[in-house]
Amino acid sequence: MSVANFRRLASAGHSGLAVLAMLVFVLVATLGARPAGAVVLEGVGHASIINGDVDAAREKAREAALRDLALQYEASVSTQDTMENGVITHSRMELAASAQARQVRIVDEQRSGNLLRVTVRADVSAQQSSCQASDALHLRKRVAIAGFPILRPDQARVGQIGDAGENLPQQIQARLRSRGNLQILSAATSSLFGDAVNAPTVQLNNNQLTNVLRLAREMGAQFVVTGVIRDLGIADPAAWNTSLWAGFKRGIGATDRSRRFAVDLMVFDGFSGSPVYQERFSATGDWDAEPGSSVGFGSAGFQKTAYGQAVSGAVDRMASAVDEALACQPFMTRIARVDGRTVTLDSGATAGLRPGDELHLYRSARHWTTLDGTPELTDAGLTVTLNNVHPDFSSGRMQQDGREVNIQRDDLAIVW
Repeated sequence: MSVANFRRLASAGHSGLAVLAMLVFVLVATLGARPAGAVVLEGVGHASIINGDVDAAREKAREAALRDLALQYEASVSTQDTMENGVITHSRMELAASAQARQVRIVDEQRSGNLLRVTVRADVSAQQSSCQASDALHLRKRVAIAGFPILRPDQARVGQIGDAGENLPQQIQARLRSRGNLQILSAATSSLFGDAVNAPTVQLNNNQLTNVLRLAREMGAQFVVTGVIRDLGIADPAAWNTSLWAGFKRGIGATDRSRRFAVDLMVFDGFSGSPVYQERFSATGDWDAEPGSSVGFGSAGFQKTAYGQAVSGAVDRMASAVDEALACQPFMTRIARVDGRTVTLDSGATAGLRPGDELHLYRSARHWTTLDGTPELTDAGLTVTLNNVHPDFSSGRMQQDGREVNIQRDDLAIVW
């Protein structure tokens, strides 16, 4: 969308229209080749010269010109209206632009009294996500998916979906495996919460969950995904009794068949036990299965219901959330053994590691006063370059003998 079009949008609204320009513009001052999809654009910016400070005005005008470039390259407009009694009481327009500029240069500068006009030219392309340059992007982090306890098991009687606590994490596992970005480890039969009501707030004082650390250690996982199924309730329990009258009312659509689904999804770091991500997902749909036609969460009969389809959509969103939450996290693996300058790691080819890969070494230590606390990581200032990679482990050489720099088992190797 051009600046001219934006101005027309702004002027076309009724009184009280507020235009909020949220411009995210990343400047990359490089001399490299023009990125794919880049175009050369010119932008114009103005600024007032205050107290004779031309340099400050030039910088402000340059920033305005760069915003002009961003709007010319790509912009999206959204509106939100607030209505009361059928009358719009407030309207807001939001304009968002996201672009990346390279080889920015001022090609023209004009001054008229205390007004400075600056024209810049740049190669402009779509802005990439903040972690697209990360070396860890091609590596597959190990993620253990644990069980999801049901807060109120009595709600699972209708449809006999008491297996939801194990079946739901299995569905999340299947979706994440199909994406192929993570190594998925199944722990659906393991429950990390002794108290589902307060989960995950029943933690140690240092914000850890001891069961998370234990499970992560046993399975060699960098992250642990779990949660609590908060709600599986039906709106009208009486609508599902076995009486003839209830069956008649269901047949003519005179009952409320809606059913709720609410789950708290949590992702924890397996090395520290600290939470990485938490969100509640919910859905509602008609439980339009007759008694006995659906047995089991995720069964064929369950999936045919409108409720089952709504739940499936929520599970899709949960898998996407896990994938996105871990995408920009660094890749971390434990050191299994140190022999002189040779370091053996707990991860290998299945994680995406290849000969020649370089990982940074960090010492992992706990203070004697907080032995159960989160380990403190100290950069050893060393790297290990892999020369021997197997499916589940790998080894390489570091610059110094491990005894000289105190690198040992259970320290960490990290790719940022």
